Amino acid sequence: MPRLNPNSKILIVGSGVFGISTALWLARSGYRDVTVLDMQDTETAGYDPAVGIDSASADINKIIRFSYGEEIEYQRLATQAAGMWDEWNRQIVEESEDLPESLKKTDKLWWKSGFLRLSTTGELGEFELKTLRNMEREGIRDTQFRSDDTAERFGVHKAVLDSTAGFVEAYKSCAFALCLAKKAGVKFILHPMQGKVVSLDVTQEGKPAIKTADGLTHEGDLVVVAGGGWTPSLIPEADGLLETTAGSIATIQLPKDRPDLWERFAPENFPVVTWGMKEGKGIYSFPRDGNGVIKVGYRGTKWTNYDDVEGRRISVPKTEHVTEKKEKNLPLTSIAAIKEYISVNMPELAEFGISSTKLCWYTDSIDNSFVVDFVPGRPGLAIASGGSGHGFKFLPILGREVVKILEGNGNETVYGNMWRWRHSTTPKRNGLEEGEDGPRVLAKQKMSSEVDWSFLSGSSKL
Repeated sequence: MPRLNPNSKILIVGSGVFGISTALWLARSGYRDVTVLDMQDTETAGYDPAVGIDSASADINKIIRFSYGEEIEYQRLATQAAGMWDEWNRQIVEESEDLPESLKKTDKLWWKSGFLRLSTTGELGEFELKTLRNMEREGIRDTQFRSDDTAERFGVHKAVLDSTAGFVEAYKSCAFALCLAKKAGVKFILHPMQGKVVSLDVTQEGKPAIKTADGLTHEGDLVVVAGGGWTPSLIPEADGLLETTAGSIATIQLPKDRPDLWERFAPENFPVVTWGMKEGKGIYSFPRDGNGVIKVGYRGTKWTNYDDVEGRRISVPKTEHVTEKKEKNLPLTSIAAIKEYISVNMPELAEFGISSTKLCWYTDSIDNSFVVDFVPGRPGLAIASGGSGHGFKFLPILGREVVKILEGNGNETVYGNMWRWRHSTTPKRNGLEEGEDGPRVLAKQKMSSEVDWSFLSGSSKL
């Protein structure tokens, strides 16, 4: 573990949530030589997925929730993050002259649209009941509205509405975080060759170093790998602790000549919705965005994609734009699940069909808790990863806890102990025990095409 000082040279691999939040908080903590490297020019593109940025952070929107079952530490951290999201909304309005090109004064990152958690049965699941007990313990149970009305408009399912939750506009939030980090003194190398890290090394002096695709070697006092779905390919030691998996995303475009639907699905009127997240359905949806796009996601199955990496077979991203082997379609299983959700819960959207699909590559840990620690046996090399599909909400505050760990104080904090490097011998390890022989491998799936986007199509039936 390196002893850091304000002049320590710190290199961060990845400009997504883990990387950019860590960089921002390092700079705010007085570190003057922090550089973020990324193979995608996220700054110029404003992280916008519509212009070809491939990462879990570069998304239309992400859920802000405080429902964590018995995991009250995450509930508390999410509550603290919400206060900082409020502050970021205020800063955009009051400091508009310093905004990146992708943002304007009228933009709003954090929307308290409410969060409706739907059960697929006539009873609330155990996770939901545990969440409500923790909400009561924290004195915020009155913000959760439980519906036991079998005639309510979402059908016969039990539900809880969290009036304090909602969503953030993800790519705009990352663009704002990068802007804050840059103003705080963080340097960036965002380039397909100069910013693409191909290997990690150690200098003759024993310092950590990275080699980029342009052939250069960058030496530092500390290297932090926060590469999202690309992290396991850079750190072999993470095998068995982390796995790259994909969630499924589809969008529906509302026509501009339907003001009734634009009004109904506006974030002021319509909540974020999850449907059977702990009961096998694994579906979530958002209100429309400013362009009339409604995003629906499926995480009931987390897909893997195994390939050769330096003599290893590991799961790696397979995206529409960045990776050598490309994929923009979803497995038919995902399409069928998304169509079922829309047909049951929002049937007025079925006539428009699906307008786009995308595989969103995350990094899952063995227990869905983050991994922020020094890599065993690799002096000066740290990892910040394992978002497991729920990391984005912590963007404004995550780096605060990461810095404590990097400074060697992880054992003194709740999150340092939660996120430490760990192993598991249990038979079930969040799917990581399956490996390439498992059923979630992308190459084993029947893939959809645009013909399956229509709700009139029968070809998406499995």
